[in-house]
Order: sequence, then C-alpha cells, then structure tokens
Amino acid sequence: MKNLCKWSMFSLSLIISDPSISQTRTQPKTQEVTQQTSHSSQPTKPKLQHAVSYHKIDDISQYYVSEKLDGVRGHWDGKHLVTRQGNRINSPNWFTQHWPAFPIDGELWLDRGQFQALLSCVSKHQPEINKQKSCWKEVRFMMFDLPNHQGAFSQRVEKMQSLLMQIPSPYLAMINQVQFKDISALDAKLNSVIKTQGEGLMLHLASAHYQQGRNSALMKLKKHQDAEATIVGHTKGKGKYQGKLGAIRVKTTDGVIFKIGSGFSDYQRANPPEIGTIITYKYNGLTQAGIPRFARFWRVRATE
Repeated sequence: MKNLCKWSMFSLSLIISDPSISQTRTQPKTQEVTQQTSHSSQPTKPKLQHAVSYHKIDDISQYYVSEKLDGVRGHWDGKHLVTRQGNRINSPNWFTQHWPAFPIDGELWLDRGQFQALLSCVSKHQPEINKQKSCWKEVRFMMFDLPNHQGAFSQRVEKMQSLLMQIPSPYLAMINQVQFKDISALDAKLNSVIKTQGEGLMLHLASAHYQQGRNSALMKLKKHQDAEATIVGHTKGKGKYQGKLGAIRVKTTDGVIFKIGSGFSDYQRANPPEIGTIITYKYNGLTQAGIPRFARFWRVRATE
C-alpha cells in the first residue's frame, strides 16, 4: 500500500442524508473540548465502537487492514465534532463545511510524529478563523466507520469511499482499507508501518456490523504495549540533565507506582508535565511484581 490514505475528491453534489443511515442519534449538549464553555448541562457521550487487542485468526483475507493513526479520536455527530467523551471540539466552521448530516467515526490527524502539534491545535478554546493562519488547514478528519449504517463493514467501506467522491471538502478523508491473502503479508505491512514511525495496524472483520463498546471483530495490532498512568512526582536529573527532569514517578489505575526516565524530548525535560497529568507510556510486558518492563514516556494523554 503506497498511500496512507485516500484524499477527498471533489464534485458538485452534496450529500445531506442517506437512506441506509439512521439520523436519530442524540446530539451533544455542551460547547466544550476539555475546556468547557457551557455550564448548563453535561456532554452526551457518543456510543462508540472500540477495538480489542489482536488475537490469532484463521483467515486474514476476511479482514480489512488499515494503519492505526497517531491522532485524536473524533466523532462527527452530524452537526459538530466531539471527543469520545462527548466534549465539543472547537473546529472552524469552514473545516466541517459540506459534511453530511449523519454520524462519522474518525481520527483527527496531521502526520506521523505530529501528535503533540495536533493536540495543541484541536484543544484551543477559539480556533483561528483566518484559514491561511489556522493550524486546522493542515488537519484531516480520517474517517474509518459509519456508526448508524446498518450494513456490514465491507458495505460501510464502500459508502465511505463514495462519500469522498461526492462531498466537496478537502478536510474529510478516509483511512485506506486493504485486504491481504496471508499472515506473511500482514507481518510485512506491520513492519513497514513501524519502520516509518507508525503506531500499528487495525483489523476489521468485513462481515461485522457496528457494535457499541468493545468488539472482538475489531482488533489493534502493535509491536509494543501501551498504557496510561498519572504523574505523582518528579526526580531531578543528573549529569547532562542537571537542573532538568531526570524521571517521573507514575501511578497506574491498579495502584502500581514506578519511574519512567526515558522517551522525553529536551523540551519536555526542561518543561516536564505537571503532577496530576495523565500520560501514555510504552512497555514490553510486566515483571513478576507487575511493574512494566522497559517503560518509556510516549505522550500526554489525548483530549477527552
């Protein structure tokens, strides 16, 4: 697969509705990202589908395979972009102009290795209205599913591809979906993605219907494990890191406390994440004591 994604193609027709897609979803009632601008009600959490970790399968040809993008999960509810928790993402009006009036699941994305720049852009209280000055002009909403479509995933893939042909928006794109004949091709694809600093792969059973919550028909495949923890302390650096961050002490949701001393940029060592910040770290298995092996800092958790 040479192209990471299939970019939008333009035409004059505009899709407003589709008979195969229900438009009865409850709309979010707030105006917030993580920074709330409405205090009268709580956001409505969208009923999203989530992947499970990869498990061995007998026939890889029955699955669509796509790259797992290092972006921010987004949900288009037909009117607004929201996070997985239902908080409003304050995108410019021109970014979502001409988008359809039914829900789309996707990932806000800049490029590989650009997660922090993306997070800084999409978390702003007020987006830059001037398109030429706005960071949003480089962002794409990479759709990967249609929650209200009643068909199998293979049919939803076809529908998403047709949307790109009909909606005149350069900011709506699609994660490329491919199929392989054998596991060796899947391994080669994973190695290729990892070599170019990608995160991993997603496998989606072609015959599967959209299902709220964890769905065993949707799997994520990585070469490392990752998890979240809360920063509970800082350790001062030594040697070349004198006067800067040496390591962070973190606590997992299971109550395990340990240190992470690698994976930080020079900027992060000079300006470490604050105590109480939730971070994501990579690791390779657990010790007998339940402590992550070779834990290294990855990033501050995405906007919820």
